[in-house]
Amino acid sequence: MNSAPEGPSRRRAGEMFDRIAPRYDFLNRVLSLRRDVVWRRRMARHLPEGAALRLLDLATGTGDVMLSLCAIEPRIELALGVDVSSGMLSRARVKIARGPGRNRGRDAAAPRCGLARVDATRLALRDASFDVATIAFGIRNVIDVDAALREMRRVLRRKGRALVLEFSLPGNALLRELYLLYFRRVLPRIGGLISGDIQAYRYLNETVETFPYGEAFCALMRAAGFVEVRAVPLTFGIAMLYVGVVV
Repeated sequence: MNSAPEGPSRRRAGEMFDRIAPRYDFLNRVLSLRRDVVWRRRMARHLPEGAALRLLDLATGTGDVMLSLCAIEPRIELALGVDVSSGMLSRARVKIARGPGRNRGRDAAAPRCGLARVDATRLALRDASFDVATIAFGIRNVIDVDAALREMRRVLRRKGRALVLEFSLPGNALLRELYLLYFRRVLPRIGGLISGDIQAYRYLNETVETFPYGEAFCALMRAAGFVEVRAVPLTFGIAMLYVGVVV
């Protein structure tokens, strides 16, 4: 059973992200007040133990998560980012060419980074071939959430981890109302003004409000075969980092 609505916007999400790709990174920083940078750093703290880690980043977009984790964590040896949006992947290729960033240290070898235009629900990758699978603000965009989680589980090795970063709704009633006011009224206007595509940023609000979060999403991860599943609230619950382990 797929717990997320299949609305037509999700079916054409790839086309929408193609349209907004040129301003996507800039708008992420502006609309999140740069909290997206902090959230990616928090993801790095939950990487699995071990050396020579192999990272798979689903819905990689412009490669922000993949490249940020590679810059922070020198144990990452290989990273593969997959997405259905060719426009986003084009931006990611440019960023990969610049290198993983300056935080790895001079003695750390640069990881091998690759990209592929692949659907998160049909990865066409070998079983148990990665140590960590990440997806940031992309799981709510896939039509079959359960299938995407099962694919993440399938490609992870024993003791591998799935890290899912996604928007949620704050538990505090007043904060939630202020947050929803921003999401419904302010964010679409700013996003539309800068990107030229107001519908794309209305889509963001609509998908966040209809997507399962907290314990409801943890239940989906357990159903997909993950254990030790937990939800880590970020910035007063505006976002959640979900962690699941493979045994």
